[in-house]
Amino acid sequence: MKALVKAKSERGIWMEDRPIPQIGPEDVLVKVHKTGICGTDIHIYNWDEWAAKTVPVGLITGHEYAGEIAALGADVRNLRVGQRVSGEGHVVGMKSRASRAGKFHLDPETKGIGVNLPGAFAEFVRIPAFNIIPLPDGIDDEMGAILDPLGNAVHTALAFDIVGEDVLVTGAGPIGIMGAAVARHAGARRVVITDVNPERLRLAAEVADVVPVNVANEDLREVMSRLGMKEGFDVGLEMSGSPAALDQMIDHMVMGGRIALLGVPARPFNFDLGKIVFRMITLRGIYGREMFETWHKMLAMLESGLDVRKVITRRMRVDDYAQAFELAAAGEKGKIVLEW
Repeated sequence: MKALVKAKSERGIWMEDRPIPQIGPEDVLVKVHKTGICGTDIHIYNWDEWAAKTVPVGLITGHEYAGEIAALGADVRNLRVGQRVSGEGHVVGMKSRASRAGKFHLDPETKGIGVNLPGAFAEFVRIPAFNIIPLPDGIDDEMGAILDPLGNAVHTALAFDIVGEDVLVTGAGPIGIMGAAVARHAGARRVVITDVNPERLRLAAEVADVVPVNVANEDLREVMSRLGMKEGFDVGLEMSGSPAALDQMIDHMVMGGRIALLGVPARPFNFDLGKIVFRMITLRGIYGREMFETWHKMLAMLESGLDVRKVITRRMRVDDYAQAFELAAAGEKGKIVLEW
């Protein structure tokens, strides 16, 4: 089968022929139809410090996918060959206190498909049946291929009660834009999204009913005044990993505001903890998706009218993978989906 492999300890990704995976009794073999390129994939492509420490050379990468079941392990029940599916990319152990309590997303033994385990940038991928998510008829393969990042957005946006609240999103990348759309769909009153990239801010306004703000040349306090906001934002969704963005967010929250943090800084940075203490701010770290409540909620929202398809800005054949990865590494404003 064709597969995209981190074949060398240097920048790049390479197409190779690999054997079709052999599945165990509790596994599912998925024939991949479409895959999304993730920020994590770009870290691996660029072979930065994190990737070099984390990803084994020779690994098939990729973890955003949709396809159909090609084969079932002997012990798999309630799934069928030919069924359209996506899947949770975090493979958990079942020994920890968290797992035994059903809090699978908190399992310390978690391994990532396409990061620690063979991934989905291939014609076939082996997935534990436990991780398989059947796709409803109303959700096509293209949307199925970006459910993983949409799940990050949903997990972050729903970390706090946002009904009737004013929400600030920092970082208009694809997940930030989807998080803003989810916040509006779930009942937020006003959603403001900030960035310094005008193309991404334009995309945000196309995808969701939000107020885009370029903080390179707009004053956020003036925007708040124009919107009739007197005290500040109730909830913050930090999606950028930028220390400056987080600092700005904290300065524009109400007393007792709540911030969900998904963005990961490139390196440690100095942080004024006094602002958190004296403003009584709640910070909550977010990683991945709640298994499997986030999946239920995002599928339900998609079926009830949430529309984030415009966040996909390029659709390309997998044979054009080199161009696709270069575009993604250069900061393509939206998601790139590869067809296999």
